[in-house]
Amino acid sequence: EVQLVESGGGLVQIGRSLRLSCAVSGLTFDDLTIAWFRQAPGREREGISCTGTDDKSTYYADFARDRFTISIDYAKKTFSLQMNNLKPEDTAVYFCAADRRRVLAVGLTSSKYEYWGQGTQITVSS
Repeated sequence: EVQLVESGGGLVQIGRSLRLSCAVSGLTFDDLTIAWFRQAPGREREGISCTGTDDKSTYYADFARDRFTISIDYAKKTFSLQMNNLKPEDTAVYFCAADRRRVLAVGLTSSKYEYWGQGTQITVSS
C-alpha cells in the first residue's frame, strides 16, 4: 500500500518559518515526481513546487519562488517544504503528492498526480 504522510503543520505567526515533511512508503523512490500543493477555503487546490527524485528539474509557483524551498532526503524517503516569511494568505491545507511520471509530464497540475497525502493545516496569524 502506498502511503504519503505529512507532518509539520500547525499555527505559526506572521513572518515566521515552518517546515513540512512527507514520508513515502510502499513506493519505490526512483524516478518519481514529488510535489506540494495547498488549498485554502473556497479556493481551488494550487501547486507550490515540484521536483524529481532522479530528474532534478524543479519548479515553483510564482508566489513560492522567493520564500519556499523543496528538498529530498533520499535516505529517509521523505521530501520537505521549507517555508519562510509566512503570510496570512499562506493559510491553507497543505498536501504532498507523488507520481511515477517525469516532472515535465505532470508539473504542478494536481489532477495528474496519482498519490496524495492526507493534508495538514497551516494557519498563519498574528
